[in-house]
Amino acid sequence: MTATAGFTAAPPLSGPSAIAAFERDFALKRRRARVNWAIGAVLFFAAFLLTAWLGDFFKVTQVTLRDGSREWRWIIGAGLPRLGEFITKTFPVLRWDSLGADLAEWFWRWQTWLRLLVETILIAFMATVFGVIGGFLISFPASRNLSPNRYVLWAARRFLEFARTVPELVWALIFVFCFSVGPMAGVMAVGLHACGALGKLYSEVNENIDMRPLEGVKAAGGTWFDQIRYAVVPQVLPNIISYTLLRFEINVRSSSIIGYVGAGGLGQEIRTAMSFQEYTDLSALFLIILVTVVVIDFGSEKLRHRIIGLGERDA
Repeated sequence: MTATAGFTAAPPLSGPSAIAAFERDFALKRRRARVNWAIGAVLFFAAFLLTAWLGDFFKVTQVTLRDGSREWRWIIGAGLPRLGEFITKTFPVLRWDSLGADLAEWFWRWQTWLRLLVETILIAFMATVFGVIGGFLISFPASRNLSPNRYVLWAARRFLEFARTVPELVWALIFVFCFSVGPMAGVMAVGLHACGALGKLYSEVNENIDMRPLEGVKAAGGTWFDQIRYAVVPQVLPNIISYTLLRFEINVRSSSIIGYVGAGGLGQEIRTAMSFQEYTDLSALFLIILVTVVVIDFGSEKLRHRIIGLGERDA
């Protein structure tokens, strides 16, 4: 044994004593982990049950049966058949011997819907451009490792939180009130929300970069903007492209809904169809939006792979 500053160091355990100590410590940690998991599970299920109770998942209400009588039923069990009834109403009548005529009747406003679909895509495209520009510029001062000071960091983060917290529909109502109905209100609503969402994603990418290139640019006399341009952007560009293409797909869906409040796009047709209970028109519009999103998703994936080099690697 050696003595240092009046203390005697104990010799390291070896053989059976070391194994016994390891097993004892391991069992203690396992026991603590199980207790923590048990406490977490109890808290989770308590929160889940409370939320379900507040959300009326356990509600029992009176429903009208087919014969006109009323009975007390669990709201989930009573509502699921109504969901099936609604979906059934949206299905058009398609017969093989008159398929062309039935499809023509189903998509009877295809020219108007096609024009509004193009308008929806253009709204999403322009909103994505504005969102990318705003989110990209604000993401650097909103990153903890890149912000010039804590005041700029606080202001940038609060702006991004405010922009993405307000739903697109609420932004659309505000901008429709300011600029009247039309695509401009939709572009501004979706673009502002996209700016907040993309700025958050971009800033998280910025916080995971390798800081050594920044130190090299700074040591060479580069300014803060030089560090961003030459040390940060090359590292984060592939992730930025991926998030941007994903956001464009999301904006297409958002742009097809905000027309419900007069901000252009297919949303106004959805509102009309729901108001007049034209359920087959709803299914036609949903199918158009679904096909559009699938095509955009496929094209975005191919474009992203080509940009980051996966396409060449696979070939």
